[in-house]
Amino acid sequence: MAKHKGIKRHESLKPLSRHHMVGLHLALKLKRAGTEESRLTVEEILKDAEEFWNPDGQQHFREEEEILLPAYAQYAEVDRPEITEMLLEHVRIRSKMKELLSPEHINEDEMHQLGELLETHIRKEERVIFPMIEQALPEEKLQELAPYLH
Repeated sequence: MAKHKGIKRHESLKPLSRHHMVGLHLALKLKRAGTEESRLTVEEILKDAEEFWNPDGQQHFREEEEILLPAYAQYAEVDRPEITEMLLEHVRIRSKMKELLSPEHINEDEMHQLGELLETHIRKEERVIFPMIEQALPEEKLQELAPYLH
């Protein structure tokens, strides 16, 4: 049996990657909300979404947008479709999370859609965006960013 190798991540980006793992777990819960596959109630999933998003999820996006991407822009061209997609997905996720966490709002179809979007977004960052950043930034710059990424 082949041994699965995880993605090697620079030490400075590991806090963001660890938060991505939490996000992937939430994405799975959202995709399963209200189905027989779910071991949680919709209310429990909404509570998990709230705990993920406030404040950590919002802070995570700010760190990527205000620290990571400006650092990347110092060494590489940011006018790339991957970066544009990432930022547009941030806007969509913010909008869908705000809607999801509003007290009068419970819509399982929208929970499923948000789960799909969150999973796709995280996998893109881990497989495409972060490797681009790690390749472009010199070691010293990556180390310089470490204290600012949580």
